[in-house]
This record gives sequence, C-alpha cells and structure tokens, in this order.
Amino acid sequence: MNILSAGQHEAEATAAAGRVLQLPNDADPAEADLAGVTRIELHFPKFTDGRAYSQAFLLRRRLGFTGDIRATGDVLIDQLVQMQRTGFTSAVLKEGKDVAEAQRQFDRFADFYQGDAVQPAPHFVRAEA
Repeated sequence: MNILSAGQHEAEATAAAGRVLQLPNDADPAEADLAGVTRIELHFPKFTDGRAYSQAFLLRRRLGFTGDIRATGDVLIDQLVQMQRTGFTSAVLKEGKDVAEAQRQFDRFADFYQGDAVQPAPHFVRAEA
C-alpha cells in the first residue's frame, strides 16, 4: 500500500486532474462511470464511518476496478491494514501521523488466514498450491 502525507497527496492532485473520481460516501459505486478513471478517492469523514470500506470492496471485487483506490479524510494508522484488505491501494494519512510508523503496521500483520479483496483465496488453499 502506498502511504502518503497530506502534502504528497496535494502535489499529486494537480498532476492527475481529469482521471480522478471522488466518490461520496452515500454513492453506489455500481452507478459510477469508471471509463478512463485511473484513481478513485473514497473519503472517511470520521474514522468511525466505514462506508468507504464497502465501496472499495465493491469496486475491486465486483466491478473489477484495477486502478488506484485512495483513502482520504480521517485516516488513522490502525486502519491501514484493513483498508488494504478491502481493496485500497493508497491512503493519505491524517495530518500529524507518521508515514514510517504507518508502514510498520504492514510488517506486524504480513499475512492472514481469511481471503480478502486482494488475495481472495484463504491461507489453507494458498498453502496447498
């Protein structure tokens, strides 16, 4: 997962204009026109609002979106692993959070027994292969 500071995100925003879709939390991803879109930004207004997790999963698994799904808003470090598992590929950390500390989360939780949006096969199937 690509972890960005707010400053890095703002710098990228101007370079990717026209190919980015900002999807509101109450929008149905199935109704969005994804033609030509390379990045979809899903916003977390509060860390307790998890609608963007469902949107990311739908975009990745059911709609087959292969571009960047980016988490913005109230993004905390302890949410990053679950974000990756539901289909996010990048996240913009809340102001004041350390990118290096965020990366350590992925070192702590390197593999999972269950399948997810990124790796649909459960661990026992992967182990047999």
